[in-house]
Amino acid sequence: MGNRTLSDDGVPGDVFGPAGLCQQVRKGAPLRLIRRQAAPDARGTATRRRTNAVRAGALAVMLLALTGCTNDTFTRIGFPDPVTEQGKVTLSLWQGSWIAGMLVGCVVWGLILWAVIFHRKRGDKLPPQVRYNMPIEILYTIVPFVLIAVLFYYTAKDENTVDSLSAQPAVTVNVVGFQWSWEFNYPQEGVTTDGYMWDEGPLPVLEIPVGEVVRFNLTSPDVVHAFWVPEFLFKRDVIPAHPNHFQITATQTGTFTGHCSELCGLYHSRMLFTLKIVTPAQFQQWIAQQKAIQHTASGSTQ
Repeated sequence: MGNRTLSDDGVPGDVFGPAGLCQQVRKGAPLRLIRRQAAPDARGTATRRRTNAVRAGALAVMLLALTGCTNDTFTRIGFPDPVTEQGKVTLSLWQGSWIAGMLVGCVVWGLILWAVIFHRKRGDKLPPQVRYNMPIEILYTIVPFVLIAVLFYYTAKDENTVDSLSAQPAVTVNVVGFQWSWEFNYPQEGVTTDGYMWDEGPLPVLEIPVGEVVRFNLTSPDVVHAFWVPEFLFKRDVIPAHPNHFQITATQTGTFTGHCSELCGLYHSRMLFTLKIVTPAQFQQWIAQQKAIQHTASGSTQ
């Protein structure tokens, strides 16, 4: 007791010894001070993490939206850019089907997650069963039926639109598909064009005007072929002894490649043609050139 010393603030020195330290810890003041200092930092870290996550999510949504606005390849879901009025109808049906499918998928995924999170096993007790529940079973039946009926309605309506034929098309093209090339005849103008299969010579050229109704009559002298321009979003079989018909109205000019999409023999992959969509004035000029070329060719053989 005689050797006790005082600190600078007058506290006995043995308070800072081992016994005094234990006494200070039991009082808890330093611990409360530590908690007061650490808690705000922890809350701040969590807040910053939530803020960063929200910002990252908002940035992702913004980038996705900008992608859809600046490049419609995303919104077309794999389809080419349509160049006809009928192709736009087909594209809208395709997009609507995807939207309906994604909505159904979101509902199903949501129900699965809801069951996993809120109805996971919590014991050996059997949860309430819903079999023989008439309202739920009626819902199971009605909802799929309504979905199928809506999809059938829009499919039938758009199919009728694509298959419709006008009484007086502006241009008629008789298409003959044969092994392994194409011939295009314009009966209204008296012009016929043909060509060679790919890698053997110039491809056949099919030229049509933009903004005018063009009807195609398809025939074949040998096997089944299929007339397909990817940008039409449409193709139709070319069947021997069974003429097929369809018509389109082009909405933009350009040069495209047509294909045969039905396996028709050894050189099926080479059965290509060139499609040129031009202005009506350019089309009439091309027709005049073809008439002059054919007139010269027929005169030289006489």
